[in-house]
Amino acid sequence: MTTTGEDHTVALEGPWWWARWRSAVLDGGLALVSAVECAIEGVPFARDAGLPVPAGVVFGLFAGAVLLLRRKWPITVVLVSIAITPAEMGYLMGLVGLYTLAASELPRRITGALAAMSMLGVLIVTYVRAHQGVVRGDVAFGEWAVPFLSLTTSLGMTAPPVLLGLYVGARRRLMESLRERADSLERELQLLAERAEERAEWARNEERTRIAREMHDVVAHRVSLMVVHAAALQAVARKDPEKAARNAALVGDMGRQALTELREMLGVLRTGEGSAPRVQSMQSMQSVPLAAVGAAAAAAASRAVGDEGGEGPCLADLDELLGQSAAAGMAVDLSVDGDARVYAPEVEQTTYRVVQEALTNVHKHAAGAKTHVRLAHRSSEIAMQVENEPPPEPEAASDARLPSGGNGLVGMKERVSALGGVFVSGPTDAGGFRVSAVIPADG
Repeated sequence: MTTTGEDHTVALEGPWWWARWRSAVLDGGLALVSAVECAIEGVPFARDAGLPVPAGVVFGLFAGAVLLLRRKWPITVVLVSIAITPAEMGYLMGLVGLYTLAASELPRRITGALAAMSMLGVLIVTYVRAHQGVVRGDVAFGEWAVPFLSLTTSLGMTAPPVLLGLYVGARRRLMESLRERADSLERELQLLAERAEERAEWARNEERTRIAREMHDVVAHRVSLMVVHAAALQAVARKDPEKAARNAALVGDMGRQALTELREMLGVLRTGEGSAPRVQSMQSMQSVPLAAVGAAAAAAASRAVGDEGGEGPCLADLDELLGQSAAAGMAVDLSVDGDARVYAPEVEQTTYRVVQEALTNVHKHAAGAKTHVRLAHRSSEIAMQVENEPPPEPEAASDARLPSGGNGLVGMKERVSALGGVFVSGPTDAGGFRVSAVIPADG
């Protein structure tokens, strides 16, 4: 299990100024050893200074116990060790104090100054004691070795703890920096994961909307025509058997086309690709990306409306579309302004869908109304308008009683807006309804 920087900080709880109980126990042990050392060294110091031995011992105990404060006040510990250097006590406190000072966050100039003072103090004391030993004859080396011995001792008592402290401090700062970077990276990854989930949810919603729009556009028109023809068939079944037979044939054709389109759409939703093999298990079905399903559904929907093996509806299919509505009893005419040309496939398909949905709405809400379809080819755009006059009987509903889900106009607007176009719909002053759209030629 990985521990983050925040978890690490929460776990660092010790008494007073210690981050951990382990650190407090370690410092307590070092302070105890230092106090015992200074107490023992206080005995010869008291004799040389002409003081009572108990006074030297007590002085050593208090001086050595200062090491307990090394993490809180490292400068104080080093200054005390420098102060008692002439008494030849506190060697452990000097070593640990310099190490702690070098490993702390204090400025390096302070560390260098105190280390130099400590080195100078040890150098002077060692030189004096060695010189006295040579004079008294207590040592076997000559006067020439005193400076070398003093310098070596002072360097040995000062340089190692300072260098080790600098290394440990730099390593600790590096680890803290890496921990902060890890925490920052973890937060960024979490934020990215949340954003990815939001984008995935948005994509799923978009694909659901797209699939629903394709299903509506592909099937609704033909089913609406089927219902209109069925109503006409019911009305003329006894009066005009020949016309009834024609209407029955039209209903059959529309039904077969609608079933073909539904079968193709459902096949796409099962496989995720129009030409992919059928999925054999729910697990493999769930592994198909929804985006692939939506894209394939759109492609299948386009193929379903066009000729078999074609590329989907286009402007050339508008005559057939209007012919189907005319066969259902609608008085519809088409006028084209400008020179016809080839547009991007998505532009032609969207134009076709807008006209198709507008005609479907006329069948639903204004049966028998005369309808005008206008198409304008302009230099940089294509414009379309479908306008129906009021129905022969005001507020008369279609005899077919066609249901309406209210999603047709929304779907048209979404299609046109996706291509950077403008869509407007609403009632006319004469009591009819008008649907207008303008789409850039390049889509």
